[in-house]
Amino acid sequence: MNNTKSIYYPPGGVLIWIIIYLELITFGMAILALAYYGSEERELFHNSSLKLNKTIGTINTILLLTSGFFVAKGIHFFKASNIKKTLSYFNWAMIGGFGFLVLKSIEYYEKLEAGLHMDYNSFFRFYWLLTGFHFIHVLVGLVILLVITFSIRKKQTEASFEDIEASASFWHMCDLIWLLLFPVIYLLF
Repeated sequence: MNNTKSIYYPPGGVLIWIIIYLELITFGMAILALAYYGSEERELFHNSSLKLNKTIGTINTILLLTSGFFVAKGIHFFKASNIKKTLSYFNWAMIGGFGFLVLKSIEYYEKLEAGLHMDYNSFFRFYWLLTGFHFIHVLVGLVILLVITFSIRKKQTEASFEDIEASASFWHMCDLIWLLLFPVIYLLF
């Protein structure tokens, strides 16, 4: 399996990187807006931030980073033609992603039960929009990893290395976005 490419060709192809850059720009602009409004309403944002479950946020950070590590290891073993280990690491990555979604759903339930919905105040509007948009990205990332895992498992059709790189790139984008969201939403205010 020859996986060497030009230095000018990004992992996963150009299209996935266009998507990643657009997503990072979108999240970046929203985080800047959050920071601006947070500086305008410091006390409101501080008191609202205290209502977040920092334990769940921290565990979710660990889950996503660990699952990102597992995806990277899966890519490493795919390059070495070790399909069994590739599948094992991708499965562990999906378990981590699923754990993230479960814990985030529990946190969402806690917020709704406490009446902290999107219209509660401007902090929670940002909280719901940013974390909800990220939740959807993790869900999409899990579907992508699942499809790639099934395609790797099929003996009659070999998964393309570019598709596997693209799925890993998307998953790492989810990690990166959470690494930006977690400190700003949970810790900054």
